[in-house]
Order: sequence, then structure tokens, then C-alpha cells
Amino acid sequence: MSNTRIVRAPTPERPDPAPAEVAAAAAKPAESGGVKAWLPLLANIVLMPVLAYVMTVFVLLPKLKSAGPVAAGGAESGEHSGAAAGSHGGAEAAKVNVPLSNKVLVNLSGTMGTRYLLANITLVGGKPELKETVEKKDAQLRDVAASVLGNKTIADIDKPGARNLLRTELVSAFNTVLGSGSVSEIFFTEFAIQ
Repeated sequence: MSNTRIVRAPTPERPDPAPAEVAAAAAKPAESGGVKAWLPLLANIVLMPVLAYVMTVFVLLPKLKSAGPVAAGGAESGEHSGAAAGSHGGAEAAKVNVPLSNKVLVNLSGTMGTRYLLANITLVGGKPELKETVEKKDAQLRDVAASVLGNKTIADIDKPGARNLLRTELVSAFNTVLGSGSVSEIFFTEFAIQ
């Protein structure tokens, strides 16, 4: 392909353009950006702080206030927890830790009885009557825990985050026995695979 340019000769209808006109025509595309090109940037500079303020005031702060003293700060929440419970009219009671009476020992699924899991579980809840309820239903709770843990394979337990998944499953299973919302979390005080 060649770089040939067709130049038309001036005719009486169309005279030869003056050099000033040619320079002005060449400069027009460069000037076309102007203020219009800066509008998106200017809009972002103005709108982003406004959006940040609106999100903070109307979304984040109400969520932090509804979360209570735990979200407000570590050491302060521990010092004011008694005052917070009193100000809510006793609605938020202190957490109750109740260990199951014995360890839970189960054969892991898929090991043909050669591998087992030993776990010691402590239940945590907000209801003061949790201790008496757990003591009454201890055998049933240990059976539920054995069922959940016995269905797991070595691969299930070796996955990253497997203990958190086990905790979630056990909390759900314990709440079906004790009543919804009785157990908020559990701790594995002992967890061994042999």
C-alpha cells in the first residue's frame, strides 16, 4: 500500500485555502475536548465524598449502633457489660458456659473402625436456665454430637475451616434438642483424631 495523497487543484468555484484556514482546521480536533472531557472527573470529585458521607451516616453508623458495645471497642465493652445488661432491663444476660458431662468418642466415617475422633464440647448460651437443661438432656446432646461427628470423614475434618463448619452444624443440632436460640456457640476444649 502506498502513501499517496490526492491533491485537488484549485478551481474557480473553490479557491486555494489560505494557510491560516488550514492551521485553524487542523487545530479544531485538538480543542474539541474542552470542559466536556473533564465533566466525569469533576462529577466524581464532587459525588464521591457525598456518597461516602451518606453511606457512613445512614448505613454504617446505624449498624454499629445496633450491634451494641461489642462493635464499639474491645476493652470498653468488657467494663460496661454489667451496665449494658442493666440498661436493657436484663434482656441481655451474661453468657453461660456448660460443658457436656463426658467426651464424645466416635469412629470416623469411611475408616472401617480404624480411626476415631475424640472431642470435648462446651456449650455457650445466653439463657440462665441452660445449665439445668443441658444437665437434664446430656445423654441426648452427646448422642446428637456423636451422630454429627460420626458422619464426617478424615477428608471432611482435614479441610481448612472444618472446625468452624462442625461448630455450626453442632449448634444447629443442639438447638433442635434444647430449643431455638438456646446455644449461641460451642467450644472444642479437646479435639483429637487417632
